[in-house]
Amino acid sequence: MRYLFLLLSILLPTALLPAQVTDTFQSAITLPAGALQINTSTATVTLTPYTAHTLSVTYQPTGYDNPPSHAVAPQKETVKPVYTETSSTISWQTEGWTVSVTKDPFRLSYTYHDRPLLAEAPGYITTDSTHGFRFRITPDEKWMGGGERALGMDRTGQRLMLYNTPSYGYETERDLMYYSLPVAISSRKYMVVFDNGARGFLDLGATDPQALQMEAIGGRLSYLLVAGDTWPELATHYTGLTGRQPMLPRWGYGNIASRFGYHSQAEAEAVVEQYEEDDIPIDAIVFDIFWFGKTIKSTLGNFAWYRDSFPDPEGMMADFARKGVQTILITEPFVLKNTRTYQEVLDKKLVGFDHTGAPYHFDFYFGTGTLLDVFNPHTVAWWWRIYRDLTASGVSGWWGDLGEPEAHPDDLLHVNGRADHVHNLYGHAWARLVYEGMRRDFPERRPLILMRSGFVGSQRYGMVPWSGDVSRTWGGMQSQVEIALQMGLQGLSYMHSDLGGFAGDNRDAELYTRWLQYGVFQPVFRPHAQEAVPSEPIFWDAATKAIARDYIRLRYRLLPYLYTLAWQNATQGLPMMRPLFYLEDKTSLIDNQRTYLWGDAFLVSPVTEPGATEWSVYLPQGHTWTNYWTDQSYPGGQTVTVPLTLKTMPLFVRAGSFVPMVHPVNHTKDYRTDVLELHYYDHASAKNSSWTWYEDDGHTPRAWEEKQYELLHLSSLRKNRGLTIRLTPERYAYDGMPQERLVELVIHGIEAPRGKVRLDHQRLSPKWWSYDGKLLRISVPMEDAPREVQVRW
Repeated sequence: MRYLFLLLSILLPTALLPAQVTDTFQSAITLPAGALQINTSTATVTLTPYTAHTLSVTYQPTGYDNPPSHAVAPQKETVKPVYTETSSTISWQTEGWTVSVTKDPFRLSYTYHDRPLLAEAPGYITTDSTHGFRFRITPDEKWMGGGERALGMDRTGQRLMLYNTPSYGYETERDLMYYSLPVAISSRKYMVVFDNGARGFLDLGATDPQALQMEAIGGRLSYLLVAGDTWPELATHYTGLTGRQPMLPRWGYGNIASRFGYHSQAEAEAVVEQYEEDDIPIDAIVFDIFWFGKTIKSTLGNFAWYRDSFPDPEGMMADFARKGVQTILITEPFVLKNTRTYQEVLDKKLVGFDHTGAPYHFDFYFGTGTLLDVFNPHTVAWWWRIYRDLTASGVSGWWGDLGEPEAHPDDLLHVNGRADHVHNLYGHAWARLVYEGMRRDFPERRPLILMRSGFVGSQRYGMVPWSGDVSRTWGGMQSQVEIALQMGLQGLSYMHSDLGGFAGDNRDAELYTRWLQYGVFQPVFRPHAQEAVPSEPIFWDAATKAIARDYIRLRYRLLPYLYTLAWQNATQGLPMMRPLFYLEDKTSLIDNQRTYLWGDAFLVSPVTEPGATEWSVYLPQGHTWTNYWTDQSYPGGQTVTVPLTLKTMPLFVRAGSFVPMVHPVNHTKDYRTDVLELHYYDHASAKNSSWTWYEDDGHTPRAWEEKQYELLHLSSLRKNRGLTIRLTPERYAYDGMPQERLVELVIHGIEAPRGKVRLDHQRLSPKWWSYDGKLLRISVPMEDAPREVQVRW
């Protein structure tokens, strides 16, 4: 069977009715570590519990050799399922999942915490050109997933091709893009993941409204099941199975200057200098394709500085680093003819080959050449040496482009199969190459790895995805919230966009301003564009530059909050950008891609239409919301219309929220928290709340695991015309940790305290607090002991 799949190269049909595999139970064996092996008349089926909430189901048909899993992270908990068998059924139960086995015909069905969720119907399927799985689902379910698409949040009824592909100049609709992940997310809070990187389809009720179907032309015959009782639980369980995103270095959350591209050392140095002159924060600069060649075409594969344009890149990078600006370089996986490495990679057999064993060549936009085989261990070792040497010379971050790969003919052969069978795994393997090399040879550094394509679990290799070559139009911006929310639900929380838009010559100051405002509340802030219209705010008019400066400074002020969201993502798998249904569990909110939650505190609604003077925003029920700009409060469960100026965007804070901020700096190397401005949003409806702020040195890779961090546990209690806020430090040693800290507590929405402000039950002198009729400010010195602030009115 496997040889048949390897020979297939025809295009997949739109849809084929699957052939049902007639199968009957023969025997069952309990394996070590809690797995269950079931032998049927046509296959060996293995159920593996990774945790009480996650499991894999792998089919091994007779004569078929399954490739290894790329989706599952290499660790699991000890789970001991309960096994019960009768003459006609088997029950296999963890603390979360119950798998019911019908013996004749052989079928599997699944229940989670007494909630029947789905059943194989018939389970394993084949067509003339594919194999996969088919499940019975309920008609009231809504479905999300499938990776990066511009289709709307609700993707029910769609048949989605699984093939990573470039998507130049897209706007509001595009059904096939850079990340076509085989992930189906049900509105009933469970996920089905096809652990298969081959070209295929994900059918979310398109062929049959009561069926979920996953199919591919080859690859692994396995699926993963994940469930939770809440949306945050589902995220935690899913990333526990597929891996969690390591935190970036702190500079990675700052402003990153980027364009296509900087042509010379002098040009790049002038850009950094202009940022300094304009007093706009900056933490990194990206060098696109021209760092290794003078032209766009026929230079891929040089992998070395073009010294004519960059005479002293090492000195340039060292000078940038002293100023607090890191360097990121682009690389591509193609090696074109007449480049410096072309003959070497052919001689060492580091590229894809054809059926005769000769290096595979093809023509595409950038020239004529070949493709590095990232599945070949010799290629991995060779390519990493290039990355290693450049990193040692001063490069701080890496950007992998065209990694779908952009050109990847199916008859190109890799060491582990033909192109279409491993296509969707290419970017995943590439990110792993860079990440594992960094962890091995630069263990003191946190990697930053921008990648345009990946697979399930790519986040565990530090992958920072972006939404590709979006059109520089309002339509291009309108699809960005959907893309980021969907990818966050699928584990890739760092999805962000080229701020301002990439493709086209549209110079629109209003669009640029609105996109940068939105970017403040994205995981990564990186304006990037074709060079006909500048991506950097320093090259815009004075009014646009001033607004951009204010918002970039706001991002830097909010770094303690953003950094905590990154920690939550790294330790719990929670996305930083969250759909509204995370807070109000209402199926209809799946359709809302206009507004999202930025962590626990903020509600953000980017302005995505020109000339808007007001904006309608739905506020989730069960909470009170405060307008960030005016401090006006609104009850949730309603749509409010707020007035706009070009300087403001709809931004609300949930009552009961803590928001840590710092005084603005122009580079994160100057970031300090010895004075921490801590905002609390009070309201009578917020009776109690809690939140934890996380901090470390900003660069140690395993700071959390090695207890090189500190936490500040925060809680509030409001009753009897009084508010109590408790600050409880949990401190471990790390470089640069302040021994003392002054917390400037700023309480919003509170009534006049009438002189009754206490710290640890002692009345505070007025020199330690003030009230201006709107905000109560209290200075709280912190060391290692808890502090308690009491306010009465």
